[in-house]
Amino acid sequence: MEFLQNIQKPTIERPFGIELWPIFDKAYEVVMGYPASEFRFVEGVTPMSTLRETSIMLVAYYVIIFGGREVMKNRPAFKLNALFMIHNFVLTAVSAILLALFVEQLLPTLWNHGVFYTICDHDGGWTQPLIVLYYLNYLNKYLEFLDTVFLFLKKKPLTFLHTYHHGATALLCYTQLIGLTAVQWVPITINLLVHVVMYWYYFQSARGIRIWWKEWITRLQIIQFVVDLGFVYFASYTYFSSTYFPWAPNMGRCAGEEFAAFAGMAILTSYLVLFISFYIVTYNKAAKTGRPRRNTGKQALIDMARHEVAPASPTANGGAKSNGAAVSTGRSNGPVTRSRKA
Repeated sequence: MEFLQNIQKPTIERPFGIELWPIFDKAYEVVMGYPASEFRFVEGVTPMSTLRETSIMLVAYYVIIFGGREVMKNRPAFKLNALFMIHNFVLTAVSAILLALFVEQLLPTLWNHGVFYTICDHDGGWTQPLIVLYYLNYLNKYLEFLDTVFLFLKKKPLTFLHTYHHGATALLCYTQLIGLTAVQWVPITINLLVHVVMYWYYFQSARGIRIWWKEWITRLQIIQFVVDLGFVYFASYTYFSSTYFPWAPNMGRCAGEEFAAFAGMAILTSYLVLFISFYIVTYNKAAKTGRPRRNTGKQALIDMARHEVAPASPTANGGAKSNGAAVSTGRSNGPVTRSRKA
């Protein structure tokens, strides 16, 4: 009742009619023992804040999924439909909550100070609440690794796009977090939006509900990476031109470390190329032949757009599935192989 009484007309400062951060702050304290407003990201102290820890997680991920695939070769596939539904529903909810918190933090800054300030100034895109959200989004990428576990337990193909996307997205989010980039909220928020759509699709799919807009998940992922690269290349150009080539046209300095800029440009560019290739092979080929895609072994290998940019089965940020940065994957439940990712 008290919650409903606090709801007011939405404004720029309070876009949802109620302040979400105080609620999140208390919930975080219940779980962690201290409020989110007291969180500080300290490299080498905060869990999963070192390259060593990140590398161990990535190596473990690839050992488990490819080792698990070999173990499952001569074993019957698991059904796991109930767990699959829970997994997708949880990731839908987590993505939606993080997205709402990002919007609440960013909208007033964008409105009052503009886009350039928000993507290039530490006070715009590197505030304490945003650091908390960047870190939680980064940790969420490890939860999304379970997408691939479901794949090999259900004996679905592990495609390059899916496995590469998941690992690269976790690495991308790590580099942007320790690289102090203010622009990372752009790919993260768009990726979260794609993941809400994608994981909801796979939740409904697991329930046996067919949805006509599956192809739009891949389209959204491609649009995501185009927008991401526009912002990331602009921020990187602004940084390098103002730092090393001040005579070149630029708008001033942009927050972030150089290695993070190179990592962001390289990984996001690879996502765009891979997702466009996937789309051409999967949808354009079906359109030219005029025949529906059958669930053949070859098609199953292609059906990877699931995540991450979203990330789920043979995929990609979510994304892909994924992030900081962020991530398509291919998952399936039932007789038809479904695609996903971000």
